[in-house]
Amino acid sequence: MSSFNHTSTSFFLTGLPGLEAVHIWLSIPLCAMYIASLAGNSLVLWVVKSEPSLHQPMYYFLSMLAVTDLGLSASTLPTMFTIYMLGLREVALDMCLLQLFFIHTFSIMESSVLLSMAFDRFVAISNPLRYSTVLTNPRIASLGLAIIVRGVGLHVPAPLMLKKLPYCEKRLLSHSYCLHPDVMKLACADTHINSAYGLFVVLSTLGLDSVLIVLSYGLILRTVLSIASKAERLKALNTCVSHICSVLLFYTPMIGLSMMHRFGKWASPCSRVLLSYLHFLTPPMLNPVVYTIKTRQIRLRILRIFRSGRASIEDTQGH
Repeated sequence: MSSFNHTSTSFFLTGLPGLEAVHIWLSIPLCAMYIASLAGNSLVLWVVKSEPSLHQPMYYFLSMLAVTDLGLSASTLPTMFTIYMLGLREVALDMCLLQLFFIHTFSIMESSVLLSMAFDRFVAISNPLRYSTVLTNPRIASLGLAIIVRGVGLHVPAPLMLKKLPYCEKRLLSHSYCLHPDVMKLACADTHINSAYGLFVVLSTLGLDSVLIVLSYGLILRTVLSIASKAERLKALNTCVSHICSVLLFYTPMIGLSMMHRFGKWASPCSRVLLSYLHFLTPPMLNPVVYTIKTRQIRLRILRIFRSGRASIEDTQGH
């Protein structure tokens, strides 16, 4: 089996198998999802920045989540656009490696932010009097920097290791964007080191984060159950609903996709692509909606923006 040198290596991405004839129509809902993600997360960032009452740890973490969601959307957009809008599926090796670096980096950063938000809820509920002294602005900034360093540092080696591998004639990827396991399968060389490193990264980030999030909520639940008043218990739990929704949106499709790749030989290629869309496209679109609905301060601020905008339009028309 022949291999290609790195200067000519390229891969072919996959849209929705069997629906190639209607890709241009499928681009309409996909574009709507990207526009909703861009608008929603940008609006959250602007509201938090412009409203002094929202300059609190919880909303700083929400801003971090919005930034990672924007980064994740921007990482998947280029190849999704070329596949569905232009009908082009070929991607060069260097561009593919660059994309997988950013996709995996922002995924790890999102997981880290969700873990930080779980810690924020734990401190707010279990020790509210020390909340402002534990989560100070310098500590939050340091935590944000640590999230960036962790995400970038752990994923720099992956594309460098993949670039050194020779690739076989079969260069068809199973997703609409480049992912580390997907590219690694196409190599014509021993990939045990690459596979072991990828597993280490997943277990030390997504695996560890998910365990710590579950542990945090175990401690939160123990604290809530010790509260005498039922109304206070419900109030405390209600502050966690948005975060729980975001955690489920992020981790549930990821676990399903991972299980399907390892054990779902029966699964159709179309179902794998759809599940990957659910994992990478849905959280950036729905997270702003969840937090806007469940967070009163953000909801009121957005309503004030629209009311003032409508009032200014009416004044203009009146004159």
